[in-house]
Amino acid sequence: MLYRAYQNHADLLSPLRLTAQYLGRALWQDGTERTALRRMAARCEVISRMRLTHTRPAYGIDTVTVDGTEVPVHEEAALVSPFGTLLHFRKAHTEAVHPRVLLVAPLSGHFATLLRETVRTLLRDHDVYLTDWHNARDVPLWQGRFGLDDYTLQLMRFVEAVGPGAHMVAVCQPCVAALAATALMAEDDHPATPRSLTLMAGPVDCRINPTAVNKLATDRPIDWFRRNLISHVPWPHAGAMRRVYPGFLQLTAFMSMNPERHKKQFEDMERLLVEGDLDKARTIADFYDEYLAVNDLPAEFYLETVERVFQTYDLPRGALTVAGRSVNPAAIRRTALLTVEGERDDICAVGQTVAAQDLCSGIRPYLKTHHLQAGVGHYGVFSGSKWNAQIYPRVRETIHAADELH
Repeated sequence: MLYRAYQNHADLLSPLRLTAQYLGRALWQDGTERTALRRMAARCEVISRMRLTHTRPAYGIDTVTVDGTEVPVHEEAALVSPFGTLLHFRKAHTEAVHPRVLLVAPLSGHFATLLRETVRTLLRDHDVYLTDWHNARDVPLWQGRFGLDDYTLQLMRFVEAVGPGAHMVAVCQPCVAALAATALMAEDDHPATPRSLTLMAGPVDCRINPTAVNKLATDRPIDWFRRNLISHVPWPHAGAMRRVYPGFLQLTAFMSMNPERHKKQFEDMERLLVEGDLDKARTIADFYDEYLAVNDLPAEFYLETVERVFQTYDLPRGALTVAGRSVNPAAIRRTALLTVEGERDDICAVGQTVAAQDLCSGIRPYLKTHHLQAGVGHYGVFSGSKWNAQIYPRVRETIHAADELH
């Protein structure tokens, strides 16, 4: 009922937004800054953009600078599964052989395009693959379930597809699954076991320094989440009748934490359009095009993540299993480990990610590194100036040092 109500509301408002979109374009004329005509065009533009979309935005990474030279980049699907694609950002015409890196994106209320800047930065010195997770509302019901175990097993298949000698970098939510996948592959002495594992701002042990997000997960039993936050995908979507945690619910929760800020952003965009400062207006518009693109999660993945990662803390307690197998991080011995945290992270607080260092007791000390970045919050760990100038060099150093050891 909840999803159907949302869909009906979106369908009812769609003609208004389309009208605003076309009217805004018709009214837009150069040289009309600060006039009533420009104000009407700007208002129409803002109204047309105040909408949720359910399709992944483009990555838009067409070139990257390698050793001072602009190199074309092509997106290729290296492996396609029902719930995700292993996307390869292949650089053309490069003589250098760069380390292969699997960047593991969160399966959350947004698409993997949130890591666009992370990909762009890694591409300077690496051959980059990305977990491009699909919108669950577009996955037919007959494709079956996709829980936390399935996610971890899919990561292992992706690592195998990238091939022996690869490195894995996980951002936020998938740090638990990435650590579990590496441990299982190490225990099997799998030839594709990652040479290095970088865990960035991830909830490895949520018992440490719990945040508001952690407390939200523990304030209610898992049955509450199942009854109140899970919906069936309505017709006519391809995944009709699939149980999902709708992305619009997560986005609503995020935006309700600071509604005045978002209101001001749209007001600023309208003002900038009226004044003719189009570059700054475009920056705001591009951010919200990304932010308002929502991704539905399979219900079983969401519920199992809430319960096993945020409520019962299976990994740090030594109780995590994947497909019936116990996960033993101490089995990891030859994989270099880097953990990264942000000083001001209010989602995965300081201490939650570095906990992986103690869990991976089989890794020799010289293969372990921790980096605490001052002055950044959660998103600053993998995007922004400090990511590029201070965090990325540590990631690159870990990857290249691990390759030299092999």
